[in-house]
Amino acid sequence: MAERLKLYQRVAQDIEQRIRSGQYAVGSRLPAERDLAEKLQVSRPTVREAMIALEIRQLVEVRHGSGVYVAEEMPIDRSPAELDVGAFELIEARIMFEGEAAALAAKVMSNEEIAAIGDILERMEALDPATAEELALDRQFHMAIAEGTQSSLVAQTIQHLWDLREQSPLCRHMFDQARRGGINPRPEEHRRVFEALVRRDAEQARSAMRSHLMRVSEDLLAVTELQLIEKAKQEIGEKRRRIGAATL
Repeated sequence: MAERLKLYQRVAQDIEQRIRSGQYAVGSRLPAERDLAEKLQVSRPTVREAMIALEIRQLVEVRHGSGVYVAEEMPIDRSPAELDVGAFELIEARIMFEGEAAALAAKVMSNEEIAAIGDILERMEALDPATAEELALDRQFHMAIAEGTQSSLVAQTIQHLWDLREQSPLCRHMFDQARRGGINPRPEEHRRVFEALVRRDAEQARSAMRSHLMRVSEDLLAVTELQLIEKAKQEIGEKRRRIGAATL
């Protein structure tokens, strides 16, 4: 069963086992993200996905500005598979599939299909990036390229990845965090992909798509870190106000 788990799920399962065995005591602070990544020999994004999964399942508590602590009360044991796919894992798959799809589409899609992608892009550029319509157009843009490969299997695979983004509780949680942090689709990055398609430049289309999706991953990392910093500042400010009030 364990070999079927995704990497972040295996990490979450490992940490959960350490918690339930008492290695990480109730109420204790877990090792820092970087230390856990080194100890478990995985990337920091994988550890972050695992921590978010454990937080959703109420096994740990994030105390902003302090760290991640084992929850005071242990919930009923649940399968980590219930959380499905994490955002970083999903983006890795999208980089592979959508990068190659863009390269293939640049070679085979019709002029009419390219023009239709241009229309979607113009509508994206005219909208507030935080709107639901703009997010829907983001998916339309990527799916139009997938369908432009003239391969139903490629299109179905990429559609499945987008469905996972919207259906996985963990993935939704992370992208919701990003939107609350002001991270939204970037039309200028989509335009670079579009311009490569117009030129029928497969290498540039692949590179532009991969760069765009790598930026999405970087944004997710940055926004979670910024949220921790901002909340830590708020807590420090509140403590200062309480101290100031007590000394009056």
